[in-house]
Amino acid sequence: MKTNKLILRLLILIAVGIFGEKGFSQTTKTIDTDSIAKEDKRLKFGCGFGLSFVGGTNVNLSPNLTYKVSDKVSFGGGLQGSYSSIKNYQNTTTFGANLLGIYNPINKISTLLEFAELRVSTETETPQSKTKHNYWDSALFVGAGFNITSKILIGAKYNVLYDENESVYTSAIIPFVNITF
Repeated sequence: MKTNKLILRLLILIAVGIFGEKGFSQTTKTIDTDSIAKEDKRLKFGCGFGLSFVGGTNVNLSPNLTYKVSDKVSFGGGLQGSYSSIKNYQNTTTFGANLLGIYNPINKISTLLEFAELRVSTETETPQSKTKHNYWDSALFVGAGFNITSKILIGAKYNVLYDENESVYTSAIIPFVNITF
């Protein structure tokens, strides 16, 4: 139920962004050849972050570097770290690396495919004991987002490999924001 509300809110945010920019903008665009040359960088540094409160708290930070193959396709990789918590029960810290591919079917929409391999450190507390567990976890994300500007992407991604009993993530769906520089 909470996941449906989160998806609905994300879709509303995307719709407001699509229609709001055209309906409320009062700027005029002029062609500046210097800015076009600067904007055509093939190698871009970005920093993604995610935040989810479905089933607990999940905070994710992932700096990345992508290479623009064409106007529609980019490939890259990065580092990833996250913290997940289920109140008074479990805390999890992860770090690792990810590979990603981005496809822009139209200017305002980006789709992505991302594979992440993470080292997981989990601490679980019960009234009887406290246990620690370290292991490796893989995630394969399929996602989409709305390009608010040429540098800001907001969207959600779905972990195809998600298993409620085994995955480090608290939900299969994770909203994200990626900012490129």
